[in-house]
Amino acid sequence: MEIFRSLRYPNFRLHTIGQSLSLLGTWMQRIAISWLIYELTDSVFWLGFVSFVSLSPSLFLSPFIGSFVDGRPKYKLVMWTQVLLMIQAGILTFVVYRGWETVVWLCVLGFVQGVINAFDVLGRQALLSTLVDNRKDLPNAIALNSSVFNAARMVGPAIGGILLSNYGEFVCFLMNFLSFIPVLTTLSLMKIVELPIIRKKGSSTWQGMKDGFDYLIRSPNIASLIIIMTFSSLFVIPYTSLLPAVAKELFHGDETTFSWFESAAGLGAMIGAIRMASLKTGENLRYRVLFSALMMGISLLLLAYAHYLPAAIFFTVAVSFAMMMQNSSINTYIQTHSMSSYRGRIMSYYVMSFQGIFPIGSLLTGAIAETVGLKNALLIMGGVGVIISICFYIYLRLHLHRRLFKIDYSRWKR
Repeated sequence: MEIFRSLRYPNFRLHTIGQSLSLLGTWMQRIAISWLIYELTDSVFWLGFVSFVSLSPSLFLSPFIGSFVDGRPKYKLVMWTQVLLMIQAGILTFVVYRGWETVVWLCVLGFVQGVINAFDVLGRQALLSTLVDNRKDLPNAIALNSSVFNAARMVGPAIGGILLSNYGEFVCFLMNFLSFIPVLTTLSLMKIVELPIIRKKGSSTWQGMKDGFDYLIRSPNIASLIIIMTFSSLFVIPYTSLLPAVAKELFHGDETTFSWFESAAGLGAMIGAIRMASLKTGENLRYRVLFSALMMGISLLLLAYAHYLPAAIFFTVAVSFAMMMQNSSINTYIQTHSMSSYRGRIMSYYVMSFQGIFPIGSLLTGAIAETVGLKNALLIMGGVGVIISICFYIYLRLHLHRRLFKIDYSRWKR
């Protein structure tokens, strides 16, 4: 089928198999950690705080790491990050097995995981273009990669919820540790041919980071999308960190109810990723970002007003569908419109605006929910989402008028 055309490349196929199995374990661990923290603290603020600690390295280190990645072989980097992540997962499993779990332990191990993940995510994003031989299939590969991620997000929490309610957190952490075996196996089977890296004489990682920022400034179309991603990650996307509280406080649920919300979010995101994979070349991705941002805001407003569990789950699907469409459109636009020599650095700003800003947003939304209540927090987030889409629409219209003016002026001069 045309929608799966990227899978005909052996390296991308191996990548997909390994990632799909590893990500199942990742999402089992995430749901177990979220529920464990909420049980230990009974606080949405601490949910946001632990999320902040684990994702903060993406905020503070991403530009530096992007420059580092552009000057290093991506395949070896990804192999090493997977080994280190497996070790971190093993330590976390042992801590829970011994009954030593505390918020402090979870913060420390979460931070270590965040540092390794910051290198891994940028390494994988930069490596992705070498896994498909035809550049025209890169957008499809990006969308399918997102589909795998979100399919795991849908199935992983469902399995994790069953394991969590029947066997406890330890089994979820153990499954994540074992899930690194297939991803390391598939990575070892790949035959990667990377282009030789040409480094300027006397160049440094700091100078490379500065060059990447200068390139971003010269690319307003890319910069505007990163700004949209930043504000969405700060005010809208962190709704996911409130899902345990939504399940428990608004609908008086338990671990299983929480897993339904997580799976619903994964289902919506997977549908969005499949929709992105089916797009034809030449689609206007910036307008897709606009409509997705608007849909995300409206769906959050409806989620806040939902009184019945099935309706709330449906609106959670809608929010995640829109979020996936927005994020994947931005990712695809950046990867297909940035120069290969700058791609790692530009993607570092995307990762920083997404994964780096998200923990700050989690802290912010957690504090807002504690102050004004969970329902009012969802209303605020949905309203901000609508405002973001309106502001981006105004920007696109102004940008279009400026471009038309330049064309008319150049014709007049002739």
